[in-house]
Amino acid sequence: MTQNVVSLVLSDAQVAAATTGLKQIESALPGLISLPAEDARGLVFMGERSGPFVRRTLRVVEEHPHVVPASLDIPAAQADLLAYDQLVPLLERLQYLTSRVQDTVNALGSDLMSTALDAYGHIKVSGNDHGLEDLRRQLGSRFRGTRTAAPAVQAEVAGAG
Repeated sequence: MTQNVVSLVLSDAQVAAATTGLKQIESALPGLISLPAEDARGLVFMGERSGPFVRRTLRVVEEHPHVVPASLDIPAAQADLLAYDQLVPLLERLQYLTSRVQDTVNALGSDLMSTALDAYGHIKVSGNDHGLEDLRRQLGSRFRGTRTAAPAVQAEVAGAG
């Protein structure tokens, strides 16, 4: 029996509304950046445990600005902290939504593959009787090159070293 993890019907209006919503988010947050992986690797990240350290340190230097050089831009850091605090809840909601969309896409893809593999099995068994031999070969091309080498070839490769 073919699996059916999820059934979903989206109207054009729903897709359009979601697309509009995503565009609104993008336009509402024009300051967002995209870092190349190389640049991101060099960053020092502020995790959950570092948050209290950052907040307390900024509070201390705000109360005692004489302990840091004037070149250390504390107001800019405070503005960054405010933006950070504003973006994190948005990020969490977006990650939750992205996870649900990804799970749904994965489930739909799995349902589709299950149905296609089941149908392909039937085509292989009875397709030739219905003039579908060429179509069966075309469909079978999806599996070419996915099998492991024959044992004799594997033995030759192992003995070559």
